[in-house]
Amino acid sequence: MIIKIHQACSTKNALFYNERKVERHFAFFYQSRNTLEINPFLGDKHARYGIFKEIEDRNTRVKKPGLHISVNPTVSDLVRLGNAGIRTEIDNLMNHLGYGNQPYFVYKHADLERVHFHIISTRINCDTGKKIKDSYEKEKTQLFIKELEQKYQLTKDDNPEKLNFRFSNSSKDLKQNLERLFGQLNRMEFITSKEMYDQALGLFQVEVRKAGRGHLVFVIDENGNPIRHPVKISDFHERPKFYLSEQRIFEQQLVKYPDSDLIGQSSGILKSLVLKELIRQVSFNANEYQKKNKQRLKLQKTKGKRY
Repeated sequence: MIIKIHQACSTKNALFYNERKVERHFAFFYQSRNTLEINPFLGDKHARYGIFKEIEDRNTRVKKPGLHISVNPTVSDLVRLGNAGIRTEIDNLMNHLGYGNQPYFVYKHADLERVHFHIISTRINCDTGKKIKDSYEKEKTQLFIKELEQKYQLTKDDNPEKLNFRFSNSSKDLKQNLERLFGQLNRMEFITSKEMYDQALGLFQVEVRKAGRGHLVFVIDENGNPIRHPVKISDFHERPKFYLSEQRIFEQQLVKYPDSDLIGQSSGILKSLVLKELIRQVSFNANEYQKKNKQRLKLQKTKGKRY
């Protein structure tokens, strides 16, 4: 996970940057804290800025009163924490940096190559009107990230700034990027059920829906409404592992590990396939035995009639 803290000369500019992203459907309202309104996102952006302006007007001597933080989790970070964990840890981060009692807004972005979050607040204390101390912010942030990695057993297996999971109404290379996402999730051993897999897809605004005898992959907005034409799951080379038949999993393993010991790589799959084959053979032999037994009894009856 990468966390960057910016000192904004204008809190209004930082806030309206995120608001423009929301207006263009490249970002979504994600979370708010410490405002008088139950849901300040129901109002307009000027009302939201007014919350910070009222505080900052008490101390106009501070040259950089705005607080702008970007939180960039990796794919595995997002899946391990989930939406509830992300919200909790953003609150913990603000407390850790000394802004826990400040009003702040969180925006979820999907306009670049990754899902990430922006936090907007003010460095002017809402109670005292004094500037909140910002000494050693980088060191505090690195300590927070280290503790976060230990708490959730996060790994540094991918770089959030290089991954391309851009699932918006205008993103390019949709099919290719979806396959990359499936590949990432397929390798996460802690995802042990179809339900967990679906929840992980939801973090990236992706949903698999049943359609006739197959499935379709949709890119959706925060309300679950499709924003792109769906893609047939059969069109993907790499598919979600909980939507694969065992034969398809076995074939996919052959492609991935052409020179390896497939029994070692896919022992569970092979055992299942062998078991199915044994059951088929037993069933076949039982049917053949019954058929031949009927023929034998019929022949005996025929011979008995002759004598």
